[in-house]
Amino acid sequence: MRRSTEDTYKHKGLRKKLVDGIRAKGIKDENVLNAINTVPRHFFMDSAFDDVAYVDKAFPIGEGQTISQPYTVAYQSELLQIQKGDKVLEIGTGSAYQAVVLAAMGAKVFTIERQKKLYDENTRFAYLKQYRFIKTFFGDGFKGLPTYGPFDKVIVTAAAPEIPPRLIEQMKVGGKMVIPVNVGEVQQMRRVTKLEEGMDIEYFDNFSFVPMLEGKNS
Repeated sequence: MRRSTEDTYKHKGLRKKLVDGIRAKGIKDENVLNAINTVPRHFFMDSAFDDVAYVDKAFPIGEGQTISQPYTVAYQSELLQIQKGDKVLEIGTGSAYQAVVLAAMGAKVFTIERQKKLYDENTRFAYLKQYRFIKTFFGDGFKGLPTYGPFDKVIVTAAAPEIPPRLIEQMKVGGKMVIPVNVGEVQQMRRVTKLEEGMDIEYFDNFSFVPMLEGKNS
């Protein structure tokens, strides 16, 4: 991948316009909006996409994966209710854009990618190195990272067939998971709060994500 490394006045202007659009769609959390405004999305895409990097759309990044639509990133981030210092498990690193947005909000992010090529690409991604609170892992998202838990928050960035029980186990009591769950041809965004016994589930809007798959693809 050929990445852009310069953040110009034009890019910053396009980012502000993107943030204005996301705010108009109903995102209210200023911490989320500030992070979207701060993080150069074009750094996470091939330079061929430079002219469209701030269009509010998903774009392909290889291996059948996409960089999520900025509105979707903002929507999930807002539902997570990030507090500074939160320990967050992310399932599906992809381009690492969502991970960096969360880190820019003050979270400590542990992120898993099952596609070896995407994982390797991120280990070489120089921009990521400035975020020392992002730890990347090659692994199976359904299994999580039990040795690094418990987590305050969990975010799943792929279409899940169900709420993975192993991920619930790795959450603190009172912790929250934001996850898109298959409902027919679309996914319904859900927020799961872990209770002393069981869990509380809130239901939100429908989205379209690539599928969450088991195992690793090397």
